[in-house]
Amino acid sequence: MPMLATLQRIGQRLLRWLLRWQNWLAGAALIMVVLVGFRCWPHKALREWLPSSTAVYDARGRLLRLTLASDDRYRLWVPLKDISPALLDGVLLHEDRWYRWHPGFNPYGLARGAWVTYVSHGNRQGGSTVTMQLARLLWRLNTRSPWGKLRQVARAVQLELFYSKDQILEAYLNYAPYGRNVEGVGAASVAYFDKSASALSLPEALTLAVIPQDPSRRLQANDGTTEVIGKQLAMSRNRLYARWKAIHPQDAALQSLFALPLRLRPLSQLPFEAPHAVDQILAARRTDAIDADSRVASTLDMDLQHVLERQVEHYIERNDARGIRNAAAILVDTRDMGVKALVGSANYRGADIQGQVNGTLAKRSPGSTLKPFIYGLGFDEGVLHPQTVLRDVPTAFGPYTPENFDGHFLGPVTATEALVRSRNIPAVWVASQLQQPSLYQFLRDAGVSRMASEKHYGLALVLGGGEVTMQELAGLYAMLANRGELRPLRLLATDPLVSGTRLLSDESSFMVMDMLRQNPRPDETTGAQPGRLPVYWKTGTSWGFRDAWTAGSFGPYVLIVWVGNFDGSSNQAFVGVEAAAPLFFQMVDALKAAQPRMTEPLRHMPANLRRVEICLASGDLPNQWCPQRGMTWFIPGKSPIRVSQVHRPVVIDDTTGQVACPPYAGKHTHVEVYEFWPSELQRVFVQAGIPRRMPPRNDTCGNLGADGEAPAITSPLRGSIYALRLKRAEEGRIAFSANGDASVREMYWFVNDAYVGRSAPGESLFWQPGAAGNYEVRVVDDRGRSDTRPLGVSVVD
Repeated sequence: MPMLATLQRIGQRLLRWLLRWQNWLAGAALIMVVLVGFRCWPHKALREWLPSSTAVYDARGRLLRLTLASDDRYRLWVPLKDISPALLDGVLLHEDRWYRWHPGFNPYGLARGAWVTYVSHGNRQGGSTVTMQLARLLWRLNTRSPWGKLRQVARAVQLELFYSKDQILEAYLNYAPYGRNVEGVGAASVAYFDKSASALSLPEALTLAVIPQDPSRRLQANDGTTEVIGKQLAMSRNRLYARWKAIHPQDAALQSLFALPLRLRPLSQLPFEAPHAVDQILAARRTDAIDADSRVASTLDMDLQHVLERQVEHYIERNDARGIRNAAAILVDTRDMGVKALVGSANYRGADIQGQVNGTLAKRSPGSTLKPFIYGLGFDEGVLHPQTVLRDVPTAFGPYTPENFDGHFLGPVTATEALVRSRNIPAVWVASQLQQPSLYQFLRDAGVSRMASEKHYGLALVLGGGEVTMQELAGLYAMLANRGELRPLRLLATDPLVSGTRLLSDESSFMVMDMLRQNPRPDETTGAQPGRLPVYWKTGTSWGFRDAWTAGSFGPYVLIVWVGNFDGSSNQAFVGVEAAAPLFFQMVDALKAAQPRMTEPLRHMPANLRRVEICLASGDLPNQWCPQRGMTWFIPGKSPIRVSQVHRPVVIDDTTGQVACPPYAGKHTHVEVYEFWPSELQRVFVQAGIPRRMPPRNDTCGNLGADGEAPAITSPLRGSIYALRLKRAEEGRIAFSANGDASVREMYWFVNDAYVGRSAPGESLFWQPGAAGNYEVRVVDDRGRSDTRPLGVSVVD
């Protein structure tokens, strides 16, 4: 009962107190509601009041460029948590000790400033708080008059109503003037001290704390390349340090640092590194409307960038007499697809070469640099293997009759030799055999942009008939190094590491890389040096000598080098192996010297890859007569497999020295092995002066030797329609020709099963159609083997 009475008394007293102070409580509640309303009312973030600069860094945090904001100010927004605590405390100690407690203005400070300025006529004092100074900066107020000061106070109260103390302090530190066109501690720290606002030393922090009160006395010139803070600024900073020590006595040990001259970097010495790459980054940010972070971390490495830039500069100096005045290069780390270095031109500021053009983004004819992908596709589609013997002979592919760069033909060459020696005819033949995908579809799948239709290019695409950028080519060669998986290039550290899109099989890309590895350096005369890091590379020369290329990989990197002119003008010196390859290998050697521990990433042997024995002459499985054998990579279930037919035994009658006809019982005979080459290869051997024994034959032996190759029609062209003027007989004839086995002497021609004549292998027979229409042309060799081809004929006046 006593307890209940006590509680009742307490409740009655509380009720009387509430009744007495109800008006005050209601007013306080109303004030709280108003304050919460101001904070919740939609308003623009302080960061959005003024535009910001962009600071671009390399992968190691080194500044590449600090851009001007849209109002021509260096202004770099830094969150409050990323600003040095010494700078925060120093600013409040110097500018506004009561910042955390006043409502935006300090009555005592204003009164003192008015007394000194207008009554005692001393040095003008404004009595401004941090909030008032921010208001002056944001609204560009003239505060030299009493009316201007009142407006400043009103705006300061407005800021306090809408924003928190931390938000206001953060904005002030990011908008305060720091001399010339530098505003904010973020830009000042980067520009003057080459460090972030969080890494400032105490002398640097206190220096920045006192600058905004009088930015004009910030610096004094020294030797033209560095500047030191002026005497007045040093005195202001040291006075602040004296007050600082009273609060932080542990920092008295730093007294000696304040006696040293404090050097600052002049704005003229701000870095301007990797200009083309930085331009590309900034352009992408503008296109994508990315402005959330004023600090951009790239994948570039400034050290590797300098290596490439020096090599380009020296190479241009040495080769200026040859008319070589421009070059571009891009280096990609295949492990994460980061662009480590990018040289868009030989001289960014060279107007005579359009130096500000980023050559790595320009569409150019790639020459023969696409040939490795032709062979990779051929491996996957079962067209060939690395030691398949291809025919480097004059060949027509429909209306397209390509030629080799040197104008000569080598005859039979292996696929590896054809790629290393950049033979055009074999590459076009492989391209003609591709089904799904074709080279065109492969490039589309790889993201090559702005391609015309497939019919527009035809088979010329493999020889550089289309156009790619250096960055697209770098992605393709990185795909080879990454075992057939295409991943996008990364220029920003924030770009995600995405999973790859498989364009070639693991086995196919491995075989292509092995072929490229066998390409000897142009400066080697005795073969690859043992222990040297392998380089997988290929050159390219565009039609008309407009572009010289070398593309390849070594260690963890892919390097693409281009030499040419941005205006497309030609130069006989623009040959891939002569102009681009020397620069490529100078860069390779320089990069290896810069990274002496460079090694190639560990890549396992593809599981479904085998080594098989082949006959070196044909590239097929050896028969018992093959004298020279070797090994090749082979994909079971994909790679073509057949027994070689080049070496065949011929039974010779000892008495007559002629081919013996079966049966051989009772005859004195011996066996000789001959090489049976097709007729077009025989002609190449003759032209090249390479002796080849013609296999003997005995026509009385019937079909002896019918196990050779069937004839192959080379004219009429497959898929073509011949338009003829029948009124002129000499213009109405169509040439029939076919290649045949070495054992063949005669070819017999039929049109719709009607015999029209005969010819020797490789020679032409001319036939004149009697009317327009569709015909079937058939050739039969003297061993009974045949080939057919449809023929369309149209008539024009």
